[in-house]
Amino acid sequence: MLDFDLSADIQALRSTFADIKSVVGVEALTTEIARLSEEAGVPDLWDDVDKAQKVTSALSHRQTELRRITEIEARLDDLDVLVELANEMDDEDSAEEARHELAELEDIVSQLEVQTLLDGEYDDRAAVVTIRSGAGGDDATDFAEMLMRMYLRWAERHKYPVKVMDTSFAEGAGIKSATFEIDAPYAYGTLSVEAGTHRLARISPFGSADKRQTSFAAVEVIPVMEEAVEVEIPEGDIRVDVFRSSGPGGQSVNTTDSAVRLTHLPTGLVVSMQNEKSQIQNRAAAMRVLQTRLLLLQKEKEAAKKKELAGVITASWGDQMRSYFLYGQQLVKDLRTGHEVGNPAVVFDGDLDGFIAAGIRWRKRKDDD
Repeated sequence: MLDFDLSADIQALRSTFADIKSVVGVEALTTEIARLSEEAGVPDLWDDVDKAQKVTSALSHRQTELRRITEIEARLDDLDVLVELANEMDDEDSAEEARHELAELEDIVSQLEVQTLLDGEYDDRAAVVTIRSGAGGDDATDFAEMLMRMYLRWAERHKYPVKVMDTSFAEGAGIKSATFEIDAPYAYGTLSVEAGTHRLARISPFGSADKRQTSFAAVEVIPVMEEAVEVEIPEGDIRVDVFRSSGPGGQSVNTTDSAVRLTHLPTGLVVSMQNEKSQIQNRAAAMRVLQTRLLLLQKEKEAAKKKELAGVITASWGDQMRSYFLYGQQLVKDLRTGHEVGNPAVVFDGDLDGFIAAGIRWRKRKDDD
């Protein structure tokens, strides 16, 4: 007779989940969804496109949060039934299915628990991620493209919508830079721990000699502002350059010069956009990102905090936060948290949750000290 008991594990999981629900505030979340649903149902909502997009995006985010909670509750209830069925039917297959489901739920609840540590001012926002190649020539531009794919695969694994806003291809391999938006609740708080310099060490596929090559890329993460940010930028402080969008090898994508590059002269911050259909749309998108960067820079100065933002991350020796070793000992190691994975292939395929969770916990401990 099968004596199968997961009651202690399930009870512990339910206890953790109850704490999470308390922090999330399910009642307040439900009330907020009702309010936003009412706003979204107004007949003339789309007369103001910007406002409509903000309302529908906020509603979608809140609904996603609530759906995640209700799905976990339902799966916990189903797990109880599955354990009971395994014992009644003396069925080892059902018992194995229950063990697998428990492991999956423990992983999901652990991720949700980490999210409750995200209590920064902008942590619940969507994120704009920019990747720039650093020192290392073709290896660095290739590495930048590898990192871009890694984050896009991470978003795909979580079913998060992604919008590529700008890509600057290198003359050889890979990309000089790329900017993309991940539209999901807490995307900024989650991915902000990925900001910094990433280092790749491998036998270069671009050199004639089989020598180890070290290259660098910088990752910047900023929040998407739901409302217009209060940063006044005088016209004289901005240089606007218009150019033709291009793909790999310089192949023309658009037949008109619709891509826009904004340079903020006092700070040197540069923002490029080329993936919208018109020059006006690209300029508006670039201005929103520039305003956000300036707002964060302003807040950091006011708080006397020294964080690495665009233009500060040097993408070279001495300031890397994570190393990727693709020769000899295959390893990816975070130099802040000590978290490491001995299979770089799965990391580059988007398996980043372990690094992100460790980074969030590390930052929380650092802030509490």
